[in-house]
Amino acid sequence: MRFAALGSGSRGNGVLVEGRDTCLLIDCGFSVRETERRLARLGRCASDLSAVLVTHEHSDHVAGVAALARKYQLPIYATAGTGLGGVRNGRCLGEAPTFHAINPREHFTIGGLTIRPVLVPHDAREPSQYVVSDGLRKFGLLTDLGSITPTVLEAYSDCDGLMLECNHDSELLAAGPYHPALKRRVGGPWGHLSNAQAAHFITRVERRRLQCVVMSHLSEQNNTVELATAAMGPALLGSDVLIAADQTEGVSWQELI
Repeated sequence: MRFAALGSGSRGNGVLVEGRDTCLLIDCGFSVRETERRLARLGRCASDLSAVLVTHEHSDHVAGVAALARKYQLPIYATAGTGLGGVRNGRCLGEAPTFHAINPREHFTIGGLTIRPVLVPHDAREPSQYVVSDGLRKFGLLTDLGSITPTVLEAYSDCDGLMLECNHDSELLAAGPYHPALKRRVGGPWGHLSNAQAAHFITRVERRRLQCVVMSHLSEQNNTVELATAAMGPALLGSDVLIAADQTEGVSWQELI
């Protein structure tokens, strides 16, 4: 099983998860042409995809989903609320060839992979992150949430690989150029995880199987790789691979063994 990122940040997100002859794209915040280019960089093309999963309807996660699904006849999986939110915001997820409204409290399967949706506190209609398993290994995607719930802690225990939001440094956010209302939104319980929150999460979750942590969704205005690494490194005690996802280059394939 392996995973990679097309890009991560406020200008577009997309994550690939591959295992047991199944290739999933989680979110697509890029145009079809840009998505095709980024897939090619990772040795994949859109026709290799089994399905597209959507976490929530914000444009940096959903902007290219419907167009990509129409062009390549790909099924879309998302909560009903995300589907409705996408239509409301002009993303038209319901116009995809096949839209599956998932129950966010039930596992489901696509090909050889089992997916667990995880409801998270974020300012979207019905946002859900995902834990994906091939039966032996488990990958967790956890971004776009403002606080950690008991359900999140339980769901992301014993992951082999993790993409974890390290959106902002709280001091940079407070001193930065954002409007006060936006600062409250980003730093609030329905916004985005700070470096400190992400590090605290790592200390609380069961991580004996954890091989790789990818710091994700770093703010270009309110964070740096150095600050995120300084917060996360001590929490991991140097025992795991720690890398940062880039907005432009994403993350190359990470193998889970």
